[in-house]
Order: sequence, then structure tokens, then C-alpha cells
Amino acid sequence: MKIELHTITVRELVENYTDNNEGGVTGYNGKLDIRPPYQREFCYSDSQQQSVMDTVIKGFPLNTMYWVVREDGRYEVLDGQQRTISICKYVNGEFSHLMRYFSNLQNDEKDKILNYELQVYFCEGTPSEKLEWFKTINIAGEKLTTQEIRNAVYAGSWTAEAKKIFSKSNCAAKLLSDKYVNGSPIRQELLEKAISWFVGKEDSLICNYMATHQNDNDATELWLYFQNVINWIKTLFPIYRKEMKGIEWGEIYNSYHDTQNGLGKNRKDLNSKDLESKVSKLMADEDVTKKSGTYYYVFDGNEKHLSIRSFLDRDKTTVYEKQGGICPYCKNHFEFNEMQGDHIVPWSKGGKSVLENLQMLCTECNLKKGNN
Repeated sequence: MKIELHTITVRELVENYTDNNEGGVTGYNGKLDIRPPYQREFCYSDSQQQSVMDTVIKGFPLNTMYWVVREDGRYEVLDGQQRTISICKYVNGEFSHLMRYFSNLQNDEKDKILNYELQVYFCEGTPSEKLEWFKTINIAGEKLTTQEIRNAVYAGSWTAEAKKIFSKSNCAAKLLSDKYVNGSPIRQELLEKAISWFVGKEDSLICNYMATHQNDNDATELWLYFQNVINWIKTLFPIYRKEMKGIEWGEIYNSYHDTQNGLGKNRKDLNSKDLESKVSKLMADEDVTKKSGTYYYVFDGNEKHLSIRSFLDRDKTTVYEKQGGICPYCKNHFEFNEMQGDHIVPWSKGGKSVLENLQMLCTECNLKKGNN
């Protein structure tokens, strides 16, 4: 790859700066593609933008930026997008610095900013070299997420279309699922979640899916699947609770929904009224310490999701002394640390984690009882 160092003024950089809200961001009089397909969305916080402008206004040097020289003579930002957009947004009047917008500055103050010199390496090379540089250059400010790297490696028409749906601040996927799914669209976490639900969490599966569809004209398959997951959950659980956010709904959907090819592998007869009754009861149960686990438990019945409240150590000591260290099942004597607190009436049958419902069993007997 051929690399040459150039000096670009802010005045030159911001000339005809545009952001058309469709992913296209340009500057340098239309000759610079600030957000090529492999780049992340703009994600600098206000404090980070302030830091960039503080550096420029004080005349301190910003980290060197890298632009790729295209075959058509135009350029694209390889490294420095966040700093570039921060500068352009300030000069464009989109935020203030120290309570002053660019338009509020005196002419000499404006000229000082516009004449500020950026150090930019112009890079020429093959597409594969460009992506390797993108992955290895010391990206200032924010470390790339795994999905941002994948977007770079598998940049193409599919990624561009998928980002329109899953990667904007107010994208369709966020508006649909914001109460149910964690993750930032602009950091590609929402897109990563959708793909991982569809094909599996393993990196190899996600990469294979993106590689296979890299040149597809749309991302309709993934978007339809994602909509089906969220709408299925909304139908089953019409009463929303905050504990519903962050559940791995895609994994539940894959196991329990009706599919075109038959029933989900663990399909049960699901009724929204019955599910709501179970959820309400579990939410009110003081022994259930992990309320979000309720939404897994009503499907598979595994109590591990609920983190059932443990017996108090003082109560276990009391019962251990009353039993004289004898396990009531095998009748053998054990030290206290060799025994475990057990519900006489199982929690699943209404037993509570209280002294009156406690017995101390040896580890082996407690395990046998739990398996029966």
C-alpha cells in the first residue's frame, strides 16, 4: 500500500459537508466519503465532541487520520470518521462548544478554526489491503465492536441494506424492539443480536451468514424473522414488564413457536392468559430473586432461571443442631459444611424458603432428591 502524508485545513474539510440521513456523509467539496460502507455509525458522545473541538481551538495536534484514494480520484475515510464528523458538525452549527456555536464566534476565532491543519495520510492499495488497514490501525476514541469489524470484512449491498434497518438511532428495528432488546444500533449491537438469533451466537455462524449474503440486494429475510420474533412475544405477553428487556427472545422463539415446517422443537400449547397468570404469580413470589428468569421458566420449567431464595445461614445452623448432624434420608452423620438446606415441601409445590420448611440433607441425598 502506498502512503503519503498531506496537510488538510478544516476549511477544506468542511466545504460542502452533507449528511443525507441515508448513510451518505461527504465533505472536502464532495470529494470525501466520510462514511464508506465498512465504517461504523457516528457514536461520539457530547463530551468526546467537545474534546475534539477543544483540541482544535487550542491548536493542539489531533491524531493522524487516514484516507483511501479511490480509483475515481475521490477519497474515503479509513480512520478518523468520528473526529471528522465532530469538526464538521461544529462548523455546521449542530452543537456548541463552551456555550458558543460557530456562528457566535468572532471572525478571527472562526479563521483560527478553519485554518487549523489536519495531518492526513493518503493511502492507495487493493480492497483487501484497505480492510486489513482498517482492522489494524489504532482507531482513536472508540474500540471497534466485533460486529463493526464483521461489517467491514463483509461490506457489500446486504450490509448496507441491513444497516438501514438495524443500525440507525431511530431505525425500524429499534422502534419495534426497544422495550425488549438491549444494545445500541449505532454500535451494531442490534444487528448482531438479530443475526445471532437467526443463525446462532458462534462467530463462525454469523460470519458465514454475512459472507453468503454479502452481495444480496436486501436484508428482507433477517428483517422478517426479527419482526416475527418481537410480534410473537408481544402476542404471548400483552402485558409488558421491564423484566422483559434483555431476554434472549430469539432463542425462545426458535424453540417454541409454530414453524412453517412443523412445530418448534420444544413446542407447547401456549396460551397468553395462562402465561400471564404464571408470570404474575412468579413476579409476586418473594422466593423468586431473579424476576427476569420468569420468562424462561414459563417455557422450560427449569428453576435455575429463577434463583430461588436460599435459606438463611442461621436457620440452617438451627436445623443442623436439631438434627444432630444426622441426614434424615441416609441416617448418617455429617459436618455442617457437608450438608445442604433443602425444602421439605418443594418450592414448585408451594413450599417456601422458611425455617419451618427446612431440612438439612447430605449433598448426595439432596442431589438424589432433586433428581427425583
